[in-house]
Amino acid sequence: MSDQKGSSRIFAIRTTAGQEQNVALLIERRCNAKKIPCKAVISPQDVRGYVFIEATGPNVVNLAIEDVKHIKGWVAGKVDVNDVLKFILPKPVAELLNVNDKVEIIAGPFKGMQAKITRVDKTKSEVTLELLETPYTLPITVHAEQVKLVARGEPVKAEVRETAAADKEGKMDIFKAFEELDEGEEAEDSGIGPESERKGED
Repeated sequence: MSDQKGSSRIFAIRTTAGQEQNVALLIERRCNAKKIPCKAVISPQDVRGYVFIEATGPNVVNLAIEDVKHIKGWVAGKVDVNDVLKFILPKPVAELLNVNDKVEIIAGPFKGMQAKITRVDKTKSEVTLELLETPYTLPITVHAEQVKLVARGEPVKAEVRETAAADKEGKMDIFKAFEELDEGEEAEDSGIGPESERKGED
C-alpha cells in the first residue's frame, strides 16, 4: 500500500467479532484516500476479533484506524510475523481431509472414480481410499493432491476431539501472544492505542 522506506512491523488491531473483513476494507480505503503509509492490512479467516496492519510505527497505525467503525483499539508491542503467517499460508490438502469424506480421484489410473477416505496420513500427505464404484472392496493409497473433496462424511468421534483440540491449541497460541503484549493495558478499552503514545501525538 506504500512505497515508504524503512523497517516495518505488524500491529494487532482489536475489532468487533464478525466485522474483521469490513474493518480491513475500511482501513485500506482510508489509507488509500488519505495517503497513509500502511504497507499491508491483513484479516486472516481463522482469527476472530483482530486484524493486522504492517506499518513503520504506532503513529501510522493511529492515523490508519482513526474514526474507523468497529475498532476497539490496538495491542501494544510487537506481533511475531510467524504468528500471522500460520493463519494466511495455504494449508496442505491432507489437512483439509478427514476419514469418511467422499472424494473424486482427479489423477492417476483411477481418475474420475469416487471413493471414501478410510485413513489420512498427514505427515506423508497421503490418503487411503475405498473405491465406491467397484463390486468389491479395493483399498488404494494416493497422494492427497490427487483427490478432490465431494462431500463431508460422518466424522469419527475420536478424530473430531483430536482435531478440535489441535485447532484450539493453534488459535490459543496467537491470542496468548496478544495477551502477553497487552499486559500493561487496562482490561477495558478506554480509547485508541496506548495512552502514552496518544499523549505524544497531542
